[in-house]
Amino acid sequence: MTPAASGPRASNIRLIKLMTFLMFMMFAMTTDAVGVIIPQIIKTFGLDLTAAGAFHYATMGGIALSGLCLGFLADRIGRKATIIVGLVGFAASALVFAVAERFAVFVVLLFVSGAAIGVFKTGALALIGDISRSTRDHTATMNAVEGFFGVGAILGPAIVAALLAAGTSWKWLYVIAGGLCVVLTITALLIRYPAPQGQGEPVDLAGVLRVAGDPHALVFSAAAMLYVGVETAIYVWMPTLLAGYRGPGVGLVAFALPIFFVLRASGRFLGAWMLARLKWTLVLAICAVAILACFAGALVGGQAGAAVLLPLSGLFMSVVYPTLNSKGISGFPKAEHGAVAGVILFFTCVSAVIAPLAMGVASDVFGGPAYGLALACGLALILALAALANAVWTPFERRLATCDDREYG
Repeated sequence: MTPAASGPRASNIRLIKLMTFLMFMMFAMTTDAVGVIIPQIIKTFGLDLTAAGAFHYATMGGIALSGLCLGFLADRIGRKATIIVGLVGFAASALVFAVAERFAVFVVLLFVSGAAIGVFKTGALALIGDISRSTRDHTATMNAVEGFFGVGAILGPAIVAALLAAGTSWKWLYVIAGGLCVVLTITALLIRYPAPQGQGEPVDLAGVLRVAGDPHALVFSAAAMLYVGVETAIYVWMPTLLAGYRGPGVGLVAFALPIFFVLRASGRFLGAWMLARLKWTLVLAICAVAILACFAGALVGGQAGAAVLLPLSGLFMSVVYPTLNSKGISGFPKAEHGAVAGVILFFTCVSAVIAPLAMGVASDVFGGPAYGLALACGLALILALAALANAVWTPFERRLATCDDREYG
């Protein structure tokens, strides 16, 4: 493959970036609104918590399988085609929510939408490499993209709350997202994308498995799993941990989760600016240690400490995942960016399922949500130690520098 003769200018890089930002915002509106939809599902269908949790697990399962098994499409059929296929799949499944009525149908639609997200997300992540000028620029762009994901995570629950207040079904959130997705699909058809600049053989499923066995991909996938395990403690279990609190700062409890999402979103835009100027290893270490301090303080300080420190952790969490994702992906040739993005996405979604489940089990077995928080604090400790070790020994700098010279130079 060779670069397009007309280069990035003709491809309208700014419009491509804007569309990528909106894609992440659009699907976050649905995935991060599950927490406020599940109580409505329980009320409507008379489900227990385990059954209602399928609204979360179906989407994550679809994303995970799609990322691992179809992530190579971005490298094989091209970024544009992959993004369009994924957007069409998501739009179709989202719009069907308007007429669906049965819980089993909802679950199937969520799995299909998750699979579609996995397809267009890996295409978009691979595209970021094509429009980046260096691995540092790649990381800054990734943080900006995840910043828009954070905006979607704020908008989704707010839209559901507004719909319910107006006496309208939560299902219209998916119809709204589906309509936005149709607009994005049409835009994708009209945009001229840059040709992928990497060299290599077409990637297939066997190539994905080879990438998955690369130590670089495994290390960053493991780090992403640790991070997601810590993050899910906030948006899955923090409301339960703070339930019934009546002490100082009680007014913050009702807004604890929105504050977390706002800080996470705003922190990612700040992180994009920081990472364009500072060493990523230093920024990652500072943020990981700050996350650990917030969780440890919440564990020691009880509900009063948790009401302040857990939402505050969103500011420091903001930088971690997009940075890990970027450095994991940009350590490979651009011709394999789709495959490695799919591998990291798979491990991320597995953690999004297993970690909150493990925290729930710990809370049930030992007698309270504080024990789930303790498990999350342990994951934060491992993540902080790994980030500090990375900052001291910088084991990935040589590989990233080589990719800078070969893929971006």
